[in-house]
Amino acid sequence: MTRIRLIFSIFIITMMSCKSTQDQDEAIVKDIDYNELSEDLLEQIKQNKNTENIEDILAKTSLKNLESSLDTDAKKLAFWTNIYNAYIQLILKKNPDLYKDRGSFFKKEQITIAGEKVSFAEIEHGILRKSQWEYGLGYIRKWFPGKLERRLRVNKRDYRIHFALNCGAKDCPPVAIYEWERVNEQFDKGTKAYLSSTTDYNDLKKEASVTSLFSWFRGDFGGESGIKKILKQNDLIPTTKNIDLVYKNYDWTLDLDNFIDL
Repeated sequence: MTRIRLIFSIFIITMMSCKSTQDQDEAIVKDIDYNELSEDLLEQIKQNKNTENIEDILAKTSLKNLESSLDTDAKKLAFWTNIYNAYIQLILKKNPDLYKDRGSFFKKEQITIAGEKVSFAEIEHGILRKSQWEYGLGYIRKWFPGKLERRLRVNKRDYRIHFALNCGAKDCPPVAIYEWERVNEQFDKGTKAYLSSTTDYNDLKKEASVTSLFSWFRGDFGGESGIKKILKQNDLIPTTKNIDLVYKNYDWTLDLDNFIDL
């Protein structure tokens, strides 16, 4: 987003108290590109600049406006990945002690979007994984997803999301700024880079040591056979036949400001 557009968007929010609800909605829909706003949020974080005005815009928009703007899976994937990664940085930089209880941290509704509090778990498993039960290994859907989740979730799961989301840990994929127009290309690059850095193949043992992400979300990847196909597609194993998979331990050491250009 250009600085002029950002300033203009902030001006709209400032003037909202003087407008009717209908006028507010029309102004926001017309003048704010939420994908560009999510990109700018991460760019401001990367440059250690204040982000309160952008956070305010995201909090005060309406669910209707956001749903209207995010009208394709490409836009949803780019926007929500940027939002997830941005708020990991924002929240944990302010209070890194929250990471000591990661279970509670990811489930806590602490991100205000479109007037509602959402959790990192809801963004990841509900919106980006299309209402998957987080303990179902990618095979079990959630029974009763909430309204925001139902209206903003993707239409189709994309396993590459696991190599784009940064949960703040040392073994997480690095943070990129995703643009919906080229998110498919960026996801491909990010997936190859992450898997290349985390996969070790032993030809003598016919054994591939891989990230635990493959184990935790195996259904998203098509099970063990799907995992091997992904590794083969990225030139990390010579064949999908007669190869054993070993899942590495995950390093949960807090590691922020881990950015990459894709």
